[in-house]
Amino acid sequence: MTELLDAAVVDRDELEARIASHRRELTGYCYRMLGSSFDAEDAVQETMVRAWRSLDRLQGPGALRSWLYRIATNVCLDALDGRKRRALPVDMSDEPYAPVEASLSETLPDGAWVEPALTGSVLGGDPAETAVLRDSVRLAFVAALQVLPPRQRAVLVLREVLRWRAEEVAGLLDTTVAAVNSALQRARATLAGHDSRARPGEVDADQAELLAAYVDAFQRYDMDAFVKLLHDDAVQDMPPFAMWLRSASDVVAWMQGPGSGCKGSALLPVDLNGSTAFAQWKPDGQGGWAPFALQALEVHDGRISRITSFLDTRLFELFGLPATPPVEALPGS
Repeated sequence: MTELLDAAVVDRDELEARIASHRRELTGYCYRMLGSSFDAEDAVQETMVRAWRSLDRLQGPGALRSWLYRIATNVCLDALDGRKRRALPVDMSDEPYAPVEASLSETLPDGAWVEPALTGSVLGGDPAETAVLRDSVRLAFVAALQVLPPRQRAVLVLREVLRWRAEEVAGLLDTTVAAVNSALQRARATLAGHDSRARPGEVDADQAELLAAYVDAFQRYDMDAFVKLLHDDAVQDMPPFAMWLRSASDVVAWMQGPGSGCKGSALLPVDLNGSTAFAQWKPDGQGGWAPFALQALEVHDGRISRITSFLDTRLFELFGLPATPPVEALPGS
């Protein structure tokens, strides 16, 4: 009896390790489905709980990955049932705001905006795989995915991003191959109208130079240098505020006006959504620092086309960022 129990414990430990090995890819899948790092973490945790509760349904060790994806898909579909889609402020209103204090009067309800994700938490450790999949977690693409009905979203992510065969997806969703192909066709058509931005690709030497110039101009608060880094029609938004700006001149006017408290900030490069972003700490007015925002940038044709600053400082803890900036992030370092 003891020998059988020990064997079962070993098997359980081995199975637990194998299940845990899929956590990162499941987090990436749930993030694309839900558009939220917090919700993705919760969904994966719920997936693991449901998996342990239904071990008797596992049809052999070879079926583990598809079985976990089936559970994760059901968790995500349950979470999305009746929920409004997440988006970014620029996608929620037709007209940009004026860069004045009054533009901060309106905030979005909790759960309304797409959140950023730490690249390392949603993409695998294999460098080759990470390079291929970076584009599938960029902010614009994840925001565009939220336009799709949940089941179409699952089909598109499984087929186009994760490269599952139509037969595998049909089995996972308990539907037919014809239904999967039809859903994929409709999802592609919808997405084509919402994600037409140029795809950023890898950071080359010129882009790295641009980002270094961005940090320098921002930390010195040199708006003459800063505006030269922006496209004329650059967009800036700052969830949870509903406000968004369009034009380099309005972005600079904002930073010199309502946003002037950012002067003297510390910036640290962070790999978010498959590209370089920045954690920002502001001076707290008492000689110290306070977490303020995570700045996600889009770069097209050698200039910055979008700056999205996420002001939810809970993200600092979620992404393992310190409460005060490291020395290398301080202005002048």
